[in-house]
Amino acid sequence: MTATSARPSHDRPEPTTSPDGGVAGALAAVVTPLFGGELPLRIRAWDGSQAGPAGAPSVVVNDVAALRRMVYRPGELGLAQAYLTGELDVEGDLLEGFRSVWRAVRERGASPRLTPSVVLAGLRTVRLGGLGRPSAAPASQARLRGRLHSLGRDRDAIAHHYDLSNDFYALILDPHMAYSCAYFTSDDAGYTVADAQRDKLDLVCRKLGLTEGGRHLDIGCGWGSLSLHAAAEYGVQVVGVTIAAEQKAFIDRRIAERGLQDRVEIRLQDYRDVRDGPFDTISSIEMGEHVGERNYATFTGQIHRLLRPGGRALVQQMSRTSRPGGGPFIEAFIAPDMHMRPVGETVALFERAGLEVRDVHALREHYVRTVAAWYATFDANWDQVVALVGEEVARVWRLYLVGGALAFEEGRMGVDQILMVRPGPGGRSHLPAVRSW
Repeated sequence: MTATSARPSHDRPEPTTSPDGGVAGALAAVVTPLFGGELPLRIRAWDGSQAGPAGAPSVVVNDVAALRRMVYRPGELGLAQAYLTGELDVEGDLLEGFRSVWRAVRERGASPRLTPSVVLAGLRTVRLGGLGRPSAAPASQARLRGRLHSLGRDRDAIAHHYDLSNDFYALILDPHMAYSCAYFTSDDAGYTVADAQRDKLDLVCRKLGLTEGGRHLDIGCGWGSLSLHAAAEYGVQVVGVTIAAEQKAFIDRRIAERGLQDRVEIRLQDYRDVRDGPFDTISSIEMGEHVGERNYATFTGQIHRLLRPGGRALVQQMSRTSRPGGGPFIEAFIAPDMHMRPVGETVALFERAGLEVRDVHALREHYVRTVAAWYATFDANWDQVVALVGEEVARVWRLYLVGGALAFEEGRMGVDQILMVRPGPGGRSHLPAVRSW
């Protein structure tokens, strides 16, 4: 399967063929200086012209509308919109294409930016006439209303991401339906991402010191992988909370199938509305990114409030070092209102809430392997994905998985398990003197 999907144009002016290679040659002349050397990609335009080195990843500009999007939505968002609508495409494997281009950029120390002025220069160079009105945003782009991180807006944001359908996520994830970084403990050929997710779940339970009959709160429980594992393997009483109705329905079915009704309760409830503490242990696996910058103190305070003195909490959360937030593409199409920050800032926020941080375990390289497994499964199931959600949404997820793989691979994003305690009387942590994990 290739990333290319031809799209008929509804808005193609007659190009002016120039001696340097038509539309593609004109565009190449404008963008090449951004890369500090030879153009690391090949451009093919709607007039059939091509420019750039043979053998390089090929970018196909199917429609002038792609250029207009990049004027009105410069940088990452405009490029993403053009790709999702098919106005711009990439031939061959998208991940390898991105990897090759960014490798060349790093080696040259370049920092290419498609600013509006650069794109306008391209439009003038190929004599395309007036700029025209901006195109409508793709149908798959989130459209949220209301105050940032209000209960209603958070429900809408989570629904945009998680309520595509359980069948959709089953075409990407492993049988645990664990939608978070796995923990790979083997390089054996027969060791799968499902094995690594099981090892991650067990690692979390061991760090928390779960014991028979203990009371555990799973904030943002996803499709229940940790809630079910903790109850079945460690005998704890679990309360899991989610605000995604599809997830709750899925977990409730698995609870019934596994006979865990007396050990697991899943609530359709916001973490801010949990009132029935204390809990012996609390976990939150890659949910903190959705809390938001302003609300993070509420999140950390709630964990402190609900955790008994001497109890342990573990938060697994993604971090971003270069700039805060989630990034224009992710916030527009994947996880609206997402916010990531450097891990040190997150640690400081937990300490400010009165929790004692005892361990920070970086798992970045494990996410490279996790996303690679998801991407392979997604790619193998491409036709089923398109049949289920349509090509535009399928393209959203291809771009998301490729971007995530490279962000973790290149160190622009990280993920960490942060283990904390609420100090007991006299400051006792009740943690073993020697780690057992």
